[in-house]
Amino acid sequence: MTQQQRWTIEQIPDQTDRVFVVTGANSGLGLATTRALAGRGGHVILAVRDKEKGDRAVAEITADHPDASLEVRLLDLADLGSVRGFADQLHADHSRLDVLINNAGVMAPPRTLSAQGHELQFACNHLGHFALTGLLLDLLAAGRDPRVVTVSSVNHRQAKIRFDDLNGERGYRPMGYYNQSKLANAVFGRELHRRLTESTSPVRSVLAHPGYTATNLQTSAPVGLWRVVFGRIGNPLFAQRPADGALPQLYAATDPDVQSGQFIGPGGMAELRGAPTRVELAPTASDPATGRRLWELSEQLTDVRFAFPASV
Repeated sequence: MTQQQRWTIEQIPDQTDRVFVVTGANSGLGLATTRALAGRGGHVILAVRDKEKGDRAVAEITADHPDASLEVRLLDLADLGSVRGFADQLHADHSRLDVLINNAGVMAPPRTLSAQGHELQFACNHLGHFALTGLLLDLLAAGRDPRVVTVSSVNHRQAKIRFDDLNGERGYRPMGYYNQSKLANAVFGRELHRRLTESTSPVRSVLAHPGYTATNLQTSAPVGLWRVVFGRIGNPLFAQRPADGALPQLYAATDPDVQSGQFIGPGGMAELRGAPTRVELAPTASDPATGRRLWELSEQLTDVRFAFPASV
């Protein structure tokens, strides 16, 4: 698949009878992703923190797609108790899951700790999705063409994981710790691919990023120079629409040719916008030692162990 082919939502195969979970599905990229999947016949579970906002998203989508198959479920990724509750309820009501799209995220808040005492961006963007994936892996293994799509960012390339100061106690910078969480997403997606492959699991782990997309992440960031420059000025001038920014994760979730371990992003200049294509991960994201270290740490912090099938 190349930039010139201009992959669009019209090329999404029929998704009838496939079951999706999309985190952060009530706005931005998550809403655009949910709308596209529902429009192609998929059953989409909107995993959201606010049920009222989730219900509004469903009403908005069904206004365009009256036959859309949607359900709203509460999930706070920054609270591992909520993650376990969501997974337990999904097991009670569904026998399989075909695609998990780890899309939700928070960006550049003041230093805040999660319910379990972890820095909020690392907790929500990485640890919550790590735990959710592990707790749903058995449902995914029973799915049709099962995939985990983890959404990272171009910013992962300018980041490092501060293993000695994950919570920012010695010097917190909002965007620096956002970038750390996006690198953690990339490291996790790649390490998950390695472990799934070694265990001969049918599940694919694919990474995606939306380029520079106008969402409420930028405009809801704390007031300051960053919000003014990138939210109020940059978004109208340079950012693409959420419907376009969602294309890489939709491609990763549905295209028959996508391979486990690939990273899909916009094919335009600096990967800021354009049709989805395969792009490169930062070397740190593919480093096996970093992958193992983050994985083992994430297991300790979440108390979640992945049940991979035995290798053959």
